[in-house]
Amino acid sequence: MNGMLFQIYGDMSMWQLLGWCMVFTGLVVANEIARRTKAGGIFCFVVIPVALTIYFVVINIAASSGAEWATNNPTIVQMNGWFHYAKLYAATIGCVGFMILKYHWGKLGNVNWFKCYPFIIVAINILIAVASDFESAAKGIAKGGMEGGWWYSSEGVWLFGGWWNILNGVAGIINIFCMTGWFGIYSSKNKQQDMLWPDMTWMFILAYDVWNFEYTYLNLPLHTWYCGVALLLAPTFANAFWNKGGWIQNRANTLALWCMFAQVFPSFQNHSKFTTLPTIYKDAALFATDATGRMNPDLVLSAADARPTAQGVVAIAAIAVNILVLTAIIKRSKEQKKNPYKYEIFSDTRDFKLAMERAAEAHKDVA
Repeated sequence: MNGMLFQIYGDMSMWQLLGWCMVFTGLVVANEIARRTKAGGIFCFVVIPVALTIYFVVINIAASSGAEWATNNPTIVQMNGWFHYAKLYAATIGCVGFMILKYHWGKLGNVNWFKCYPFIIVAINILIAVASDFESAAKGIAKGGMEGGWWYSSEGVWLFGGWWNILNGVAGIINIFCMTGWFGIYSSKNKQQDMLWPDMTWMFILAYDVWNFEYTYLNLPLHTWYCGVALLLAPTFANAFWNKGGWIQNRANTLALWCMFAQVFPSFQNHSKFTTLPTIYKDAALFATDATGRMNPDLVLSAADARPTAQGVVAIAAIAVNILVLTAIIKRSKEQKKNPYKYEIFSDTRDFKLAMERAAEAHKDVA
């Protein structure tokens, strides 16, 4: 089955669907382990990252000295670009900050101005992706003009950059301004298991998910079946059914954990039975990865080898949804005569009320 977005086909389709289910279920379960206890959070976002940092430093030093075991390491070969490390550590730092807030650790966990931290760290994460989108746009346009061109990434993947990257990058910038009620951060009643951001309702979640899916679809094509679909749906699923108001914590937790897994075991996505290509690759066999998880760098490609329709359609959808959400925010802020970033403006919505029922603190509409 070759759909509009992904090439799920033949005998491999069951493996691709199984891989998706394993990733989705694993992320939901891992998020529960990380959020329910302090020990779980510290292990996931302090102990594991410290161990991985030592691992990354060792393999990079060894690779720079020419050690064969390091130069052939999957992390070095497939995941040594700036973006993957930036995303991993930005997400992990976000998780640690969220624990400081929800457990009220130290002075930072108890001062009002630090409640802006979730906005700042999410904005940084979005800007990292925006920078990557613009990088792909510049390289693709340099090769083939606004209609797009092929370029070979440092991770060994052919990307088809074009106007859709610019559109989606702008959508990401707009998405930053769709985060409202920066100071409306609360801990949940149940042993402070969750950091709640009640003003981050389904409207923002939808705008973010569409934008971020398109980002992964354009720039992480070998990963997007997992990090663009399963990874995005895992926190949205938890927020919808049992963790109302906790979406941003769910998102940070699952993102950090997935980045750790992907950085160490990239071949799961890049070169295995579970690998799933998007439809940008017109001839899937031509773009097959080798045992190192990299595509053939010597291919001579033209626009005829690309099928960018889905890239353009989703980019248009991403910017349209984000503009609509920002317009709704401006409208509500004018009606309520409130600064939407200083104050909460969705307090009359069902999502907000359900989230506040879980909050340990009384609701105060102040900054």
